[in-house]
Amino acid sequence: MRLPHQLFFVIVGGVLTPVVATAEDLGDAEAGKVVFEECSSCHQVGKGAENKIGPHLNGVFGRKAAGLEGFNYSKSLTRAGNSGLEWHADTLSDYVENPRAFASGTRMNFAGLKNPEDRANVVAYLRGFSDNPSDIPEADPTAKGTDHSIDPEILAIQGDPEYGAYLSNECTTCHQIEGGDEGIPSIVYWPAEDFVVALHAYKEKKRPHPVMQMIAGRLNNDEIAALAAYFNNPE
Repeated sequence: MRLPHQLFFVIVGGVLTPVVATAEDLGDAEAGKVVFEECSSCHQVGKGAENKIGPHLNGVFGRKAAGLEGFNYSKSLTRAGNSGLEWHADTLSDYVENPRAFASGTRMNFAGLKNPEDRANVVAYLRGFSDNPSDIPEADPTAKGTDHSIDPEILAIQGDPEYGAYLSNECTTCHQIEGGDEGIPSIVYWPAEDFVVALHAYKEKKRPHPVMQMIAGRLNNDEIAALAAYFNNPE
């Protein structure tokens, strides 16, 4: 379930504190138009936009993931949409930061925008092609969520693959260690960083899958790093 769109959260004195989004929290749409050039080989937006390698992005805000009729989405993104994922400023930002970590199995062949400012700008640009682009800042789709980048100290943890193998039994009851992805996405040979980002997205309930949220919620940072190290090369 998404939080009310007009709120995002910051840590103040160890307490999670709600903050009302303002116009200053929105990105620069003109700068976002330049950033979008990286996306334009696969996506179109604006008058006459059509589906290409990726779907057109007119009216993307508030739409269910994989919800544009007539486009053949990956099974991964379709599952995410059926689990409740919608595209809003925060979820779009999370997705374009690292598409594979956000939705394992996505066919979006893009390394991601690591710069938070670039993400905010391209989201602001896309907002202009939504149904109500003038609703600034109170109404969705203009609200901007907090940045969810993983703490570099967490990414720097060197996981123990042997410990990861010990912990992996719960994972392999669903995911095939041979790498097959019939029905369930494969998690083997992932870059360790992508694996860590994905597990923390479930842990923080950014990715909508109640079972994965429960499993990730029981894991500490060292255990997640160990699983990432193991599944990176389970041989």
